[in-house]
Amino acid sequence: MKRSLAAIAAATLSLSLLAGCGGGSSSSDSDVIKVGINYELSGAVATYGDASVKGIEMAFDEINAAGGINGKQVETIKYDTKSEPAEATTLATKLMTQDKVVTVIGPATSGSFKATIPVANQNKIPVVSGSATAEDVTVSNGKVQEYAFRTCFSDSFQGTAMASFATDNLGAKSAVIIKDTSSDYAKGLAENFSSKFESEGGTIVGEEGYVAGDTDFQAILTRIKSQSFDAIYLPGYYNEVGLIIKQARDLGITAPILGGDGYESPTLLQLAGASALNNVYYTNHYSSLDTDNAKVGEFIANFKAKYNEDPSAFSALGYDTAYFVADAIGRASDLTGEAVKDAMASTTDFSGVTGTFSIDANHDPDKAALVIGLTDGVPTSAVDAA
Repeated sequence: MKRSLAAIAAATLSLSLLAGCGGGSSSSDSDVIKVGINYELSGAVATYGDASVKGIEMAFDEINAAGGINGKQVETIKYDTKSEPAEATTLATKLMTQDKVVTVIGPATSGSFKATIPVANQNKIPVVSGSATAEDVTVSNGKVQEYAFRTCFSDSFQGTAMASFATDNLGAKSAVIIKDTSSDYAKGLAENFSSKFESEGGTIVGEEGYVAGDTDFQAILTRIKSQSFDAIYLPGYYNEVGLIIKQARDLGITAPILGGDGYESPTLLQLAGASALNNVYYTNHYSSLDTDNAKVGEFIANFKAKYNEDPSAFSALGYDTAYFVADAIGRASDLTGEAVKDAMASTTDFSGVTGTFSIDANHDPDKAALVIGLTDGVPTSAVDAA
């Protein structure tokens, strides 16, 4: 498994590292650096936001304990978007114009994050997400969004990675797609999975759709049960995915079920039940199974000590995103949004818990993906995906 991480002391961006990162002279007399946290802490996808923010806050606690950034403490200002894009926009505006932050981390989901980008561009304050995977997050209509960044891979990458896993690792030659037609996330994953799967000789034998909030999927599942296929590709968020998997297994559908990082939530197990979550695989950014990696192990141990729970991939992504932000602030020529944006864009060989990456010309990280396999709802395998 490719997990070349720097020593944890380097990953925690000690005071000496931050002080030596190059000329971060402040344009403010304040003793603090204000960073906004704009996440889904209630509503439909609150588990993503809660997990992300725990990772973010743990990272900034470590950074402040190590002396801060260039001698200044980080002050976080946190708001709840309620899982609503319009609320995310309103709060991003407040953070930038009233709270005077130098950058905003979040939201977690692509739709809400994209809703904040026009505000970022207008106010020249960078926004960063650890989990907004939609293709048009950082590049829209062929143009790079100047003040938008992410520290996760994109939908096209994880969709094609899962298609390769299906053919190469599972030997699948035919697949059915069930997607959330109301979600850009699910539609993007489905499109990229289908294109790659067919290019590798596979056949998509059926395609079904549902809408977020649906709870009864019997009609869809009854239709596909009569078909012959080797795998089901089910991109979407855990709310509906958990119910679909349970109802599919209850109908006797035993084929492998494949999906994306939207599966990463303890609620998936609660909705589907352990017995249904076998032969289930999803693309992800991080794995707790990398026990040979002491850095990942230390992150897990510290997180459990702080929160009395295991970290999810969203926790790890939030943690890395906070350090990515701190690293950029430490290298910025001054404490302005424009200077921090420039430092983010020039990031190379950043080493975090979810991997080592550089930011490319599209403001995306160049990093690897994993495919996680579940047994009775518990991750038991992690495979590097191309």
